[in-house]
Amino acid sequence: MKISILHYSVPPIVGGVESVIAHHARLISADGHEVNLIAARGEVLNENITLTKIPLADSRHERVSQVKAQLDNGEVTKDFDTLRAEIINELQIALQGTDILIAHNVCSLNKNLALTAALHELHLQQKLPKLILWHHDLAWTTPRYLPELHEGYPWDLLRTDWGNTTHVVVSELRKQELTGLMKLNSQSIHVIPNGVDATRFYKLELLTQKLIQQMRLLDNAPILLLPVRVTPRKNIELALRTLFELKKEYPQAALVVTGPLGPHNSDNIKYFEMLKQLRTELNLEDAAHFLAELVDSFLPDEVIADFYRVADALFFPSREEGFGIPLIEAAYSHLPAFCADIPPLRELGLGDVNYFLPDEKPSVVANLIANYFKTSTTAKLSMRVRLNFRWEAIYRRYIAPIFS
Repeated sequence: MKISILHYSVPPIVGGVESVIAHHARLISADGHEVNLIAARGEVLNENITLTKIPLADSRHERVSQVKAQLDNGEVTKDFDTLRAEIINELQIALQGTDILIAHNVCSLNKNLALTAALHELHLQQKLPKLILWHHDLAWTTPRYLPELHEGYPWDLLRTDWGNTTHVVVSELRKQELTGLMKLNSQSIHVIPNGVDATRFYKLELLTQKLIQQMRLLDNAPILLLPVRVTPRKNIELALRTLFELKKEYPQAALVVTGPLGPHNSDNIKYFEMLKQLRTELNLEDAAHFLAELVDSFLPDEVIADFYRVADALFFPSREEGFGIPLIEAAYSHLPAFCADIPPLRELGLGDVNYFLPDEKPSVVANLIANYFKTSTTAKLSMRVRLNFRWEAIYRRYIAPIFS
């Protein structure tokens, strides 16, 4: 499908709506759709996303500002009618071949009412594709805009349901406001939140991005990190059994073992096969990840550091260690640590680590971890946000379905 996105401006113009549009455009394009941005100001985002400029769609165009000054005084002049007619012509050209039009805020705010009116007239004439009105802000429910609004046309376009449109708001508050403003059935309004691009926020290495996508790791919570080589003394079997128990309470829990097989003992191959067999027996194929299965080469420190950033806790069940670098790395990454109670780790962690015996029952260890995630508001917020406010998750769950 060809999907057009309309706003006064698009990036690199700085603004909250502009930022959202950039994320939407990239996600929609990545999903295989043709994307065209329609705005007065901005630049092409990438080679797969086109930009059609309509100067009169601007909120700051000289003629638009003159008409707005008249409208703010309650005057609907011939200047308004002329501007609306010109924008209608420009929109018809820009929308050729478009299957879906998403209009961000242009039917919610009075920044360019000639643009709003032009869109409305085309909609009444059934000359628009499927229309999605995306409301970030509502002029009629915002006190600072009220002095600029007046009874009648065209101001009423901002508080009237045009019919045969899809309404999207960014929060439950906006949903309540829009329901009252337009006398809509609240069930007909889609609440689609804004989000964060986790890859950019974390500044993940390209290899990290590839690995995370292969595992779909960011759809899991909590994520336990075990940054060790695959060798028997690391007690990885306890990690697998603990994960099995933890998933009874946290079905989306996952474990990532970052290291390769230990290089100095051929028995490590047998140990790895045993671990993979145990993973199968516990039905953890989609939850317990060995990076040694995904990459043949040594993982650079930068990639390991990335996994500390996306993980929710360090899980370190070793039977023996000479020192315990992962515990220090977890501290630098502000991760809670769950460690075997052995002298080197006790020396490093003192009373600031959650300890368990290396031979402890997996259910006991899982309960220790679960209790932490139940009581830590920081951890609960982090996991909830990653699952629900990541752009990729928002697109899959909310945005893509409204195109059908």
